[in-house]
Amino acid sequence: MRVSVVQMNPGADKAENIAQARRLIEQAVAADRPDIVSLPEVWSCLGGARDGKFAQAEDLPAKGSNAPGGPAYEFLREAARGARLHVHGGSIQERGGDRLFNTTVVFDPDGREIARYRKIHLFDITTPDGTGFRESSTYGAGDEIVTYDAGGITVGAAICYDLRFPELFAALRRAGAELIMLPSAFTLQTGKDHWEPLLRARAIETQCWFAAAATWGKHLEGSRGEPRFTYGHSLVCDPWGQVVAQVSDGTGWATARIEPAITARVRRDMPVETHRRLTPRTAE
Repeated sequence: MRVSVVQMNPGADKAENIAQARRLIEQAVAADRPDIVSLPEVWSCLGGARDGKFAQAEDLPAKGSNAPGGPAYEFLREAARGARLHVHGGSIQERGGDRLFNTTVVFDPDGREIARYRKIHLFDITTPDGTGFRESSTYGAGDEIVTYDAGGITVGAAICYDLRFPELFAALRRAGAELIMLPSAFTLQTGKDHWEPLLRARAIETQCWFAAAATWGKHLEGSRGEPRFTYGHSLVCDPWGQVVAQVSDGTGWATARIEPAITARVRRDMPVETHRRLTPRTAE
């Protein structure tokens, strides 16, 4: 299986973001012929004021119905069907009453939705320069661990800040995950120090491949248009924790081949799951 991670510089204009995503997916498909492609976290609308986020959010069709959805949802469906590949839709804003959910939707090559994941861990932190992030003021939290099959490989779903909670990834490994997708919008301040070390650590712990598509660059946040910066450096790493493909600064993509034989060898030679004595707490 070949996996491509797409790195975007989205803003608050959904139509422009969809056009950017379409162009980058088309370029990745033409150049590398991936079997599965991932977009970053909140690629359809990053930044802007609260009212704008709600206006750009979408009401998703009932799970399993494959009924029509909003513009971002339908773009992901058509991208999968048009290129005959799996599309891991990063995450888009899903309306849920007076809250939004940070939600991944996944489509198979026939354009059918096969998985949906709501981000479990909400980003309520203060960065070293004093900038505050309060995701819980707008978003609700998910409560379901999600995996799906793509070309015979079990894929686990997580989003951005989830990366700091190893118990989620241990649960995904126990659920059969071999590849974990982690679309993100990691801040520049935290990303430059923690992004790659955390991804490599989670890969080593779980003995899974990781494919992490990320946003990069400047966007404007809030009604006053405060500048915010995300780190980018989308990457793929193997179950030994080695980075095998990476995007640098700017928009673009990186592609790597997922080799089940490498996964099997790492797990055979270091059988940590059979040695485990303490069971991590799962999400409730």
